[in-house]
Amino acid sequence: MDIDSDFGKMNIKAANEGSSSSVQLDSKGTVEEKEELTESMDKIDIQQSPSGQAGSSSLNFKRKPVVIIVVGMAGSGKTTFLHRLVCHTQAANIRGYVLNLDPAVMTLPFGANIDIRDTVRYKEVMKQFNLGPNGGILTSLNLFATKFDEVISTIERRADQLDYVLVDTPGQIEIFTWSASGAIITEAFASTFPTIIAYVIDTPRSSSPTTFMSNMLYACSILYKTRLPLVLAFNKIDVAQHQFALEWMEDFEAFQAAVSSDHSYTSTLTASLSLVLDEFYKNLKSIGVSAVSGAGMDAFFKAIEASAEEYMETYKADLDKRRAEKQRLEEERRRENMEKLRKDMEKSGGETVVLTTGLKDKEARRDTVMDKEEEEEDDDFERFSEEEEDAIDEDEDEEVVRFSF
Repeated sequence: MDIDSDFGKMNIKAANEGSSSSVQLDSKGTVEEKEELTESMDKIDIQQSPSGQAGSSSLNFKRKPVVIIVVGMAGSGKTTFLHRLVCHTQAANIRGYVLNLDPAVMTLPFGANIDIRDTVRYKEVMKQFNLGPNGGILTSLNLFATKFDEVISTIERRADQLDYVLVDTPGQIEIFTWSASGAIITEAFASTFPTIIAYVIDTPRSSSPTTFMSNMLYACSILYKTRLPLVLAFNKIDVAQHQFALEWMEDFEAFQAAVSSDHSYTSTLTASLSLVLDEFYKNLKSIGVSAVSGAGMDAFFKAIEASAEEYMETYKADLDKRRAEKQRLEEERRRENMEKLRKDMEKSGGETVVLTTGLKDKEARRDTVMDKEEEEEDDDFERFSEEEEDAIDEDEDEEVVRFSF
């Protein structure tokens, strides 16, 4: 408070004396007043410098929300799980932003801030391009991906006001994970915000070792294709607990014992694949959740926060490395083109160079073809005229023979 009052006095005194560059001290002031003003100035300099640095750093650093892309097999409960996430964020006063990328969904249990159905009409796309259901979803997603930069810019404008961006994907998982539009959307998110993939697994259906291994293989393929942190969400734990899945992932012998009870032809392959994925399990975060009861939501968001830190430490560095490599290749290609252009200019010596466009060759070929056709027509005409003359001569001879006695 003393510093502020001293600072106010100095401003008033500077205004009265018309000083713009420095604060002039009153010549009648005592030594004590001068010392107090000097100390207050020193305190102001010391306290303002870190605040100034903080201000500059706040301008350079912009807090960004964490993007959670929810994927999973059809029927695993993606939309219901996302609805539970939205309810949890609202109850915990967490600022969220919701995107719906499923054009074929009829009704949504939550309100979406950005909905693909507002931009692309799924049934109209099917009618216009004569497509089936899956082709209509894929084409709608491709059309929406062409304008996805506007979605990114919209989220960037609200980045300071958001904590999470929740993204719902189409029911057919392969349409999003293995299509060009899905790769474009995922890379657009990952290059701008910390992005996490949440793979929803139907826990009751994964009780079979073969089905469990199929889900793990798909999770592995998503991890290596997107190159983003992956969180396994074992959904529907209110129906069946997910402890067996965690035991299979942590204990290889327990999974082998479960596979040994299966005598089908796939048991041998499943047992071999479990050895391959043993190292893969160590880098995964597995959480049991329930989209109906809301169990496991706190643990899920803790796993998301840990994955976001992992993204900033590991995945962002890899992304920056790939981006730098791409820029380097573009620079090399541009440099090669400029070098080639320079060599061509040195070779031409400043003379006018006529580029071969192929038009003259086409005209020459067309003239040649026309000449050949005219020659063939002339040959046909001559041949036809000779045959006519021979036929006329023969007719005349026949008439002479017929009428001669």
